[in-house]
Amino acid sequence: MKITATIITFNEADNIRAACESVAWADEIVVVDSESTDSTREIASQSGARVMVNSWPGFSAQKQFAVDSASHDWIFSLDADERVSPELQRSIAALRSRESMPADGYRIARRAFYMGRWIRGGGWYPDYQLRFFNRTRGHWAERLIHESVSMNEGTRVETLAGDLLHYSMRDTDHHRQMIEERYAPLGALQMFRDGKRTSIWRAAVAGPAAFLRSFLLKGGFRDGRAGLTIANFASLHASLKHAILSDLQNQKDEKK
Repeated sequence: MKITATIITFNEADNIRAACESVAWADEIVVVDSESTDSTREIASQSGARVMVNSWPGFSAQKQFAVDSASHDWIFSLDADERVSPELQRSIAALRSRESMPADGYRIARRAFYMGRWIRGGGWYPDYQLRFFNRTRGHWAERLIHESVSMNEGTRVETLAGDLLHYSMRDTDHHRQMIEERYAPLGALQMFRDGKRTSIWRAAVAGPAAFLRSFLLKGGFRDGRAGLTIANFASLHASLKHAILSDLQNQKDEKK
């Protein structure tokens, strides 16, 4: 079985070398860069990747472009701020030694590093991601945010042992920036496109409900101060997302 590891990038000079090294076991590494202004492409090439440039079309479309550009049908998709754990690498190696694959796609638990510790609660773990799949049996579904692989009808999906290690947020300022500039706006727009609507009541309870869900129901309290911070940001995200969704609704009503 031949495997292509795919990574999409934009100004990931600080991350791309370690990301490529994390999937050095793959038969091919394809990096699709959306016109970085730093040394991302040069470092990726030095790290053994085949580098391509493609203007930014959105997360799902860019990841699918990388899949379509691969030389092999089996795809392992990695984000630049993720790393393959030793246990996960062993799981993939065990699969490659088999005469046939028992499934068409494999989901993997993702473990985030935040505020100096590995997070276990708050809904952040196991955060399963379908990242290893046969491209003839699945593809990246078109979404603005929280993109995911959609497998064809009748395919089999299993879970691999081992984690994807995620180093997404540098600090709390970066976390807030990501919510305000990416997650909440894109999340609201996706909800709007999906036909979902909000109200004064829903907007009022969204933040507190998200905090309670993250900190209590999903065990964020187990992560101490980091868990409390995550719950507070979950509240901010939910509140801001509903506020933006409300604005989108009002704009649509005004055009009628």
